Amino acid sequence: MPSYATPIERLWYYAFRILCGMVLLFLILPILVIIPLSFNEGSFLVYPMTGFSLHWYQDFLNSPEWMLALKNSIIVAPGATLIAVTLGTLASIGLTRADFPFKSLLMSILISPMVVPIVIVSVSSYLFFAPLGWTNSYLTLIAVHAALGVPFVIITVTATLQGFNQNLAKAAASLGASPFTTFKTVTLPLIASGVTSGALFAFATSFDEVVVTLFLAGPKQTTLPRQMFSGIRENISPTIAAVATILIVTSVIMLLTLEYLRGRSEKLRTAAAA
Repeated sequence: MPSYATPIERLWYYAFRILCGMVLLFLILPILVIIPLSFNEGSFLVYPMTGFSLHWYQDFLNSPEWMLALKNSIIVAPGATLIAVTLGTLASIGLTRADFPFKSLLMSILISPMVVPIVIVSVSSYLFFAPLGWTNSYLTLIAVHAALGVPFVIITVTATLQGFNQNLAKAAASLGASPFTTFKTVTLPLIASGVTSGALFAFATSFDEVVVTLFLAGPKQTTLPRQMFSGIRENISPTIAAVATILIVTSVIMLLTLEYLRGRSEKLRTAAAA
């Protein structure tokens, strides 16, 4: 803070930071509450804790229902992420390089799954796939989850391409490289951070999604979020807190990875500009 700031400016400076800290604490507090409960020895989600135990993590690992849900999430989320990254990256490159009528309209349509309420997406997907008999299917669930992840890939990759020097691709083409070789050796390494960031967002979107799964998945396609939702409705068990803790740790690791990729992207852009 500048030394020449007035008392009112100093007051606002510290008050604003205190307010931001209180908002962040309000958002983080539920996480700080649920994590210790996953290690509680008792059978209820209450404080004070009766003791420390890993029993609920063992219950998660030994439960056929939870293991089936974990297996389904591991099947659906990576599959949806792969499709979302492929389609989203290709769409981003096409939208960035080409200039055609209704380009903005097409962009709005592609990112619309991000802004349309998830209940509407779920109901419309069910009404479309149910008459075809394609509900209760991994492929249907993966396809809809991929559609939800594509907007995140498009946004992150498009943002990365805005700072991409097209002269590098032109130079590779002038030296005889094919379009695929140019993309693989020049374009992709420089936009890899954006692609990876979009992939992480798409994976998180699919891995945490529950509403679409409630409409489209059958008992054999139950994912972790749906199993947690069912557990909360039927029988609240500290196992849910253990699963939530695992998901929280996974999300933190993904956020740290995004921050690392952001710093790496800045270094690559600086090196390419030099």
